Amino acid sequence: MKLQFLGAAREVTGSCTLVEAAGHRFLIDCGMEQGKDLYENTPLPCAPAEIEAILLTHAHIDHSGRIPYLYKNGFRGPIYATDATMDLCEIMLEDSAHIQEQEVEWKNRKAQRSGRAPVEPEYTTRDAEEAMRLFVPQQYSDGPVRVFDGVEAEFTDVGHLLGSASITLRVTENGRTQTIVFSGDIGNKNQPLLRDPHYLTNADFVVMESTYGDRDHPPRPDYLRELTDVLQSTFDRGGNVVIPSFAVGRTQELLYFIRQIKAEGRVHGHDGFPVYVDSPLANRSTTVFRENYSQCYDEDALALIRAGQNPLSFPGLCISQTKEDSIAINADATPKVIISASGMCDAGRIRHHLKHNLWRKECTILFVGYQAAGTLGRALLEGADEVRLFGEDVQVNAQIRQMTGLSGHADRTGLEQWIASFSPRPAFVFVNHGDDDVAETWAAHLRSEGYTAAAPYNGAVYELTGGHALCLEPGIRERIQKPAAPAKDVVRTSPAFERLVNMGKRLLVVIEHNRGGANKDLAKFASQIQALCDKWDR
Repeated sequence: MKLQFLGAAREVTGSCTLVEAAGHRFLIDCGMEQGKDLYENTPLPCAPAEIEAILLTHAHIDHSGRIPYLYKNGFRGPIYATDATMDLCEIMLEDSAHIQEQEVEWKNRKAQRSGRAPVEPEYTTRDAEEAMRLFVPQQYSDGPVRVFDGVEAEFTDVGHLLGSASITLRVTENGRTQTIVFSGDIGNKNQPLLRDPHYLTNADFVVMESTYGDRDHPPRPDYLRELTDVLQSTFDRGGNVVIPSFAVGRTQELLYFIRQIKAEGRVHGHDGFPVYVDSPLANRSTTVFRENYSQCYDEDALALIRAGQNPLSFPGLCISQTKEDSIAINADATPKVIISASGMCDAGRIRHHLKHNLWRKECTILFVGYQAAGTLGRALLEGADEVRLFGEDVQVNAQIRQMTGLSGHADRTGLEQWIASFSPRPAFVFVNHGDDDVAETWAAHLRSEGYTAAAPYNGAVYELTGGHALCLEPGIRERIQKPAAPAKDVVRTSPAFERLVNMGKRLLVVIEHNRGGANKDLAKFASQIQALCDKWDR
């Protein structure tokens, strides 16, 4: 068995690992890089059509976002994932494609005016829709699924996101079976709605994330008290509470908290205060959360359901779908909660709500998630006095608040508990999905505890055999340098040409699949290829 790390090695995004086992090639995750890159992700060493399957840990775009790209370029294998992951991917991949199409449309309008060649999105909504047809849904309770002869996979709840899983592979080659566990993103304990991570006990090898491998989360705050305080004080001033929130996961947690606040009457003098969820993606995601409770919810949430209560609904909840619905929210003077995306305020409907509320001293902007450097959300948290929205300077007079401690990732202690559950210890631990220094820090910590561990670089290749991990290729250790301006005579390869090359490689795969076919059929196939070549050979 061989592993090649293609993404999220010494970085947090772009998770993708190529496995070659029992004569087959398949991927664990196929994620999109997001934010600033430190190391180049390694391209697939083969055509997408040569990838025979994808096993997906969860739906976040940094783990799933390149699947439609692979489909567009020839991949047609099965995609194994949990039911909830499949349901979330259906809306998240479509949303990702839609954003790309909008960005390309804007870029091409500018290109047309300046005489530049048009560009195309990495993939379209049609590609995303077609890729969804390849999903093979699994349940945690299903046990191992046969992926290929000699390869079984089992999905175990890891408590990070609805449907998130660790994946256990059992690979049999030459009469010997080896087990390797891919952690996926390990969840934080005591999150609302979701169960705590389920621990595994047996593995020869482990690939584990390290997002918070260098630190623990602060003591868990009293979220209900903090949120109640923000609501009470803001409503007493006659203002709105505007919450930039990630559409999948964080919005549903907020609805869970607000339901409890309302049920217990914690906010006084503002009975029935309205709560608007103004994000089509968040609203569709909430529906997925409601439909996938039995396999994923914790006991507290299940108890509410058994009592006939919806954990994500309450009196005063208003769902905003259309642009007209969104505009009407700020026309109403009633103090209210507005939950909208994007979570870092860089796009989406939240920017309109900020324009209407930032300048009002009676309002509060409440951040409930990480704000990356360079985003509008980070600027507001760092004390910006004025921001620019839709070509207009807007004064920041509203209160800026933040709820800390809300994290879907296990901290250092949580990672320690997860890896310590294996008995006996794995022969080798690969550390990925962590910033450069953090991944190395966590790998060094594991070594100090007696594990054999390393944090590979993108492109690194390991052969796993006999309880040992042999490094065949070290990967790319150089960090990305700012590229020099390309020479004028350099011809860039377009995405369309790249796709054409991948289709050519797929054709070779299809030809090989027809080996041993009837001579009549093979001759017809060859004639069709010849006709195609005659048409396009210029």
